[in-house]
Amino acid sequence: MKLWNNSNGRYLEQKSKPKNRILRWLRVIHRDLGFLMVGVCLVYGISGFLLNHMNGKDPAYKTQEETLQIDKNLSHEELSVLWKDKGLPELKKVMTIDDVHSRLMLNGGVGAYNSATGIADYEMHSKNEFVYWINRLHYNKIKGWSVMADLFAFSLIFFALSGLFMVKGRKGLAGSGKWFLLAGLVIPILYIVLT
Repeated sequence: MKLWNNSNGRYLEQKSKPKNRILRWLRVIHRDLGFLMVGVCLVYGISGFLLNHMNGKDPAYKTQEETLQIDKNLSHEELSVLWKDKGLPELKKVMTIDDVHSRLMLNGGVGAYNSATGIADYEMHSKNEFVYWINRLHYNKIKGWSVMADLFAFSLIFFALSGLFMVKGRKGLAGSGKWFLLAGLVIPILYIVLT
């Protein structure tokens, strides 16, 4: 900290107190680490939101469902020829499920054919590359990512603890901050106890 000396018109150096020095370093590390972790926060935040709202479907894949009315009582070979003639997604294999139903193994999808009704249902899956890769990072499925995931986990702990001491006065921990801290601790405890 520098103080102005009126007698000689120069700044005087004043040593900061140890407590202030620690608080200053907490702020510096909190700030710089915060900037460093923005990309990782986005990965975990976006993928976490998507994974929380999966509704039984993988958000990394888009599913397109189709239903067709085609000829009844087709053999596997006839079905394969008709499928190709109609320009539908590539049919790799037809497998028997029972006397009436056949499984359609498609390139990038799967379907079923009912020979009694002539109805063919199928779904095609296409990958959303961005969501696919951030989910893989979130699930720690990429070799070497665990180092970054651990650094992020320890950063979150540091952010939580250092943040407690960064604001002083009536908005800080001694003031209204203590009530927010208490609420933040009670919420997860209630979820654990009540579920």
